[in-house]
Amino acid sequence: MTNSPRILTIMGSGETSPTMVKTHRENISKFQDKNKLKGVILDTPFGFQGNADDIAAKAIEYFKTSVNITTVVASFRSKKIDPLQQEKFFSQLDQADFIFAGPGSPTYALSQWEGTPVAGTLINKLTRSGGVVTFSSAAALTLGSHTVPVYEIYKVGLDPHWLKGLNVLGAIGIKGAVIPHFNNAEGGNHDTRFCYLGQDRLKLMEAELNHDESIYGIDEHTAIVIDLKEGRVVVTGNGTFNIRNQGRQVTFQSGDEIPLSRLIDAELLFSETKLTDSSSQSTQEGEKSDQVDLPAQGISPLSISVEHLKADFDASLEKKDVDGAVKAVLALLGEIEMWQTETFQSDEMERAKSALRAMIVRLGQFATKGTIEPEEIYGPFVDMLLDLRLTARKDKRWDESDQIRDQLNLLGIEVRDIPGGSEWISIGKGLNTY
Repeated sequence: MTNSPRILTIMGSGETSPTMVKTHRENISKFQDKNKLKGVILDTPFGFQGNADDIAAKAIEYFKTSVNITTVVASFRSKKIDPLQQEKFFSQLDQADFIFAGPGSPTYALSQWEGTPVAGTLINKLTRSGGVVTFSSAAALTLGSHTVPVYEIYKVGLDPHWLKGLNVLGAIGIKGAVIPHFNNAEGGNHDTRFCYLGQDRLKLMEAELNHDESIYGIDEHTAIVIDLKEGRVVVTGNGTFNIRNQGRQVTFQSGDEIPLSRLIDAELLFSETKLTDSSSQSTQEGEKSDQVDLPAQGISPLSISVEHLKADFDASLEKKDVDGAVKAVLALLGEIEMWQTETFQSDEMERAKSALRAMIVRLGQFATKGTIEPEEIYGPFVDMLLDLRLTARKDKRWDESDQIRDQLNLLGIEVRDIPGGSEWISIGKGLNTY
């Protein structure tokens, strides 16, 4: 496509969620004729997964319904495909205007792309022929000179170490490694920031980089858009973009714009920008890592919405506001529908669906029981009978007093005599004093 943009977008997570729709749309708007746009979903990072077809289908549906572009799968799940299929894949990638890759395993992706034209094709798009390359999550990890083998360190327990990356960033002058999920908080009371590394492992790995190599940390549901034609970098989404180097850190907020030259010349960036001591900041945050409230920093937008709607639902039921409770249920259903194309790395969607089911069950129970408590209906009659019983006792009509008590007991209402009167309790209810 002639006069194509040359944009590299790197996302921390949320690549097929509502939070990144605006970023995708703005990137696509840079093309003169998006109807002729050739968009591909690169399936290598998740090619080893049993649900690879489902992940690809969700991505295609997301770009169709949310971004209004047509994409197809550029499939290279393994080097073991026959040579003809490989060449068809390389040709498809070369002709693409928009290339998207997201969740999966960075280690697996690198092992399949090693020795192939993939890195060269991406670099050519960004430096010569043009196009939009959007890498997120696992795929984002592969873009730098170094790559974090996340699963091998976090799940398998290997010592912290780097793998050689595609170094697409190096081709445009940016030296270092990308770390998505920078503010991850899935660990709860243990530190899973910095793409599940935690502060201790991050510091060990950071020390292994050369002095002119930095770490580019991107929060979840956040992106940096590197526009090579305009020479600028824009932060979008919900979180922050962080550059760390040898004990120094610079943090940029969503909406901030940075000259590309400052990422290329990190020393100039650090000299011109207010710095944060990354080591001391890590220590302070590390001290908080044992506290229960750590997840608040990295909680996802969907989880936040679920918690708010659950609170609205509970409050509505407490007030016996059926309409308010139904509105909360419908709002949660809408949130789930909006997020259904997101390829979650955790069980966020299942928790949202579980919350929805629980709301529906409670609404059913509420409908069966009714909005009026039974005691509100029969309570005055019980009080009237107890008043008659009190009169009978004063007149020493003990048989009549006992008869009223026994008849109420048959109806499930227990009457207890106390000094100065009586108290009654119905099955499953609290105590009422008369």
